[in-house]
Amino acid sequence: MALLSRLRKPKERPGRHAIALDVGTAVVKALLFSIDPEQVKGEVIGVGRVAQSLGDMHSGAVSDIAGVVKNAAAALEQAEQQAGIQADQVILGIAGELVKGTTTNVKYERARPQTRIDLPELKNILHKVQWKAFDQVRRQLADETGLAEIDVKLINAAIVDVTIDGYKVTNPIGFQGKTVKIGIFNAYAPLIHLGALQTIARDLNLDLLSIAAEPYAVARSTGLEDAGEFSAIFMDVGGGTTDLAVVRNGGVEGTRMFALGGRAFTKRVATVTGSSFEEAEKQKLAYSAGTLTGEHKTAITNAIGKDAQVWRDGIELSLSEFKDLDLLPTRIMLCGGGSYLPDMRRVLSESSWWKRLPFPKAPTVQFVSPDDVTNIVDRTGDLRGREDITPMGLANLALDYAGEERVMSGLLRRAVKLMQN
Repeated sequence: MALLSRLRKPKERPGRHAIALDVGTAVVKALLFSIDPEQVKGEVIGVGRVAQSLGDMHSGAVSDIAGVVKNAAAALEQAEQQAGIQADQVILGIAGELVKGTTTNVKYERARPQTRIDLPELKNILHKVQWKAFDQVRRQLADETGLAEIDVKLINAAIVDVTIDGYKVTNPIGFQGKTVKIGIFNAYAPLIHLGALQTIARDLNLDLLSIAAEPYAVARSTGLEDAGEFSAIFMDVGGGTTDLAVVRNGGVEGTRMFALGGRAFTKRVATVTGSSFEEAEKQKLAYSAGTLTGEHKTAITNAIGKDAQVWRDGIELSLSEFKDLDLLPTRIMLCGGGSYLPDMRRVLSESSWWKRLPFPKAPTVQFVSPDDVTNIVDRTGDLRGREDITPMGLANLALDYAGEERVMSGLLRRAVKLMQN
């Protein structure tokens, strides 16, 4: 009924509004927010949350499109009823083990350094960087999947750093120089994952504003681009996956994801207690809140503690893939519903696992809260937990499409569209 009512109801848009849709493994979250393009701010005026069935998602990727569409429509209806309006533009998040994000740095030696860089030359440089990154990711996915060819599409891209002969600039046009070095963060995903999300947007009668890699959205959510010295590792523990983003000096160096999240812990609880999945979820939440009682308490505590060590091994393996970094940031920022498990912070803080990686010292662990998200104001009072960071991060990214477009960002956005087509 939610989908039918959505398709039949005329849209009302007194102002500019959009939707951030986080299609999570456990829960679909929808935020309806208004956009102030002059101040580049967003205000959340509607929130919707609907639980997914066990067969709807697998390891962060859609496995039942019809089921996800039904849940997303219900979440949208909740948000729209609270807001009192409908919006027709959406930004969607994407996750999964085969979603890859990396920063590619390319040096471009100019044949005539005395001439000033113009728009056609800059466009040519950006295209060369993009295609080089595309080839690298295709080879990486081929190695990981064992398939000679895998159809990969570019999701989103962002300028990380630009220098001319060692001097940092924000817009190279008009500058002279010999060596132009550009760092661009690119996120890629298999076509099958992207196609599923595009189908969901179409079936919901929504105009797809953008599809974004969720760990990138989380990393950008705290305004890191405004703090040039900011460095951290963001870890978003969701229902089916854990998403990582490494940020150094204000720029996203890369993202990684692996298929271990909150549902794996729930299944372990169900196994050791002989409970249903629903009852095991309640027991896990009680354990996270420190209120777990009963005969299964010791078994659940031991089981989750051991699985948390396996989770930490996944963190270690994922971080070891950042081979181009001499040093890893020593600040770890945790978010996502799975981060409420006390073992997550404990296994990252209480052991020497970090010594096997290029950390200069033991990392410190802290949590990301909705108050840390920049440019997004919650008018509903419903965004209170770490599980809300991802949809808020997606809403924050959507603001990029509303503000004044910079030259570099505009060229890059057109290059992305060209490669997507």
